[in-house]
Amino acid sequence: MSSAPVAARRWPVVAAAMFACGWGGNQFTPLLLMYRRLGGYSALSVDAFLGAYVVGLVPGLLLAGPVSDRSGRRRVMVAGTAASVLASAVLCFGGQSAWAIYAGRLVTGVAVGIAMAVGTSWVKELSAAADGGGDSGAAARRASFCQTVGFGLGAGVAGALAQWGPWPMVLPYLVHMAITAALPVLLLRVPETRGGAAGVEAAGAGAPTAGPARGLVLGLLRDLRIPPPARRRFRLVVLPMAPWVFGAAGLAYAVMPQLVGAKVGQWGLAYATALTVLMLGTGAAVQPLAKRLRGAGGHGGRAPVVAMSVMLAGAVLCAVDARWLSPWAAAVGAAVLGAGYGITVVTGLLEVQRMAGPDDLAGLTGVYFTLAYAGFLLPTVLATLSGLVSYPVMLAAVALLALCCLGLVCFGVRRTAAEGIRPQS
Repeated sequence: MSSAPVAARRWPVVAAAMFACGWGGNQFTPLLLMYRRLGGYSALSVDAFLGAYVVGLVPGLLLAGPVSDRSGRRRVMVAGTAASVLASAVLCFGGQSAWAIYAGRLVTGVAVGIAMAVGTSWVKELSAAADGGGDSGAAARRASFCQTVGFGLGAGVAGALAQWGPWPMVLPYLVHMAITAALPVLLLRVPETRGGAAGVEAAGAGAPTAGPARGLVLGLLRDLRIPPPARRRFRLVVLPMAPWVFGAAGLAYAVMPQLVGAKVGQWGLAYATALTVLMLGTGAAVQPLAKRLRGAGGHGGRAPVVAMSVMLAGAVLCAVDARWLSPWAAAVGAAVLGAGYGITVVTGLLEVQRMAGPDDLAGLTGVYFTLAYAGFLLPTVLATLSGLVSYPVMLAAVALLALCCLGLVCFGVRRTAAEGIRPQS
């Protein structure tokens, strides 16, 4: 049996694992208000829980990708999916212990990082076999769509269970464990796209006298480097655009629900959940638009500009609503930011996939998502500065920063229209 029919059947399993890890990663977000009310944690402690998640993401994104480039996708993705189940178990049975929450969120971050870096690359490779090398953008949309839907449904289901269901600090995590538990076993049947033995030999290639351990480390570092022909485009287009992927998410479902919380009263948890689902649902719905923008602009030229323009519009709406404090305006802002998120995340993935070769695809994908998740620290930064500067002023500064990034992207697209292309082999 040829590998293409097998790949056609198996890439959805990897996408399902990405969906489940995304569910586990974002189910905590609408529960922030619950932990403050029922757990008695301060705003700073809750922000620190988010910070632990980001800390876990860094090794998941930067190390798992290069390791899978060399030793194979399957074993790393199986470990990441199992870690997602473990994280929910810690959060579920750890009760209200702050240390259990920190540990659970840290492991959750590792799992999501693995899913994004390794899962995205594995879906691309399996899709290429299934599609016969056809639509190069299909894999990016498939991976991004499944992860985005996972983020959205995880937040929606967890928020609804916490608002109206029994055991609000237990039941959301039990549901995630139930939908994820079988996936590590199913992943064992997915075809490997990166040979383990060949990968280990490749890791030592180029450093025959350095010893296997040092050769592996040097190989991992090489996988995280931007290819020289694409460096200027990466700096001028991808770098200023990437942090807005999850910067938009932070604004939409971490900052704005707290600002307008007094207007929604006892429905604060449900409202925060609704904003999260609205933002991510819009993001999933508009992702096919990224392909059309890429084709219309030549080498994706129009897509980055449109993505940052929409991000700017969303940031401006948030800055204005910081004075209005209107729940309805916040919802409109979340939808606009969701549209920006959907276009930006796919556009960035397509840019990285053009730059990467088969031996460093997961590594560069991890670099991209690390930059993207840096934006998720935005709510923590704003909360830290809130004692010195008002939110309307800070969000106006965020909108100004978005305008500067848009200008840089416009300049970069014009200067690097033909750069960033790396032949795939």
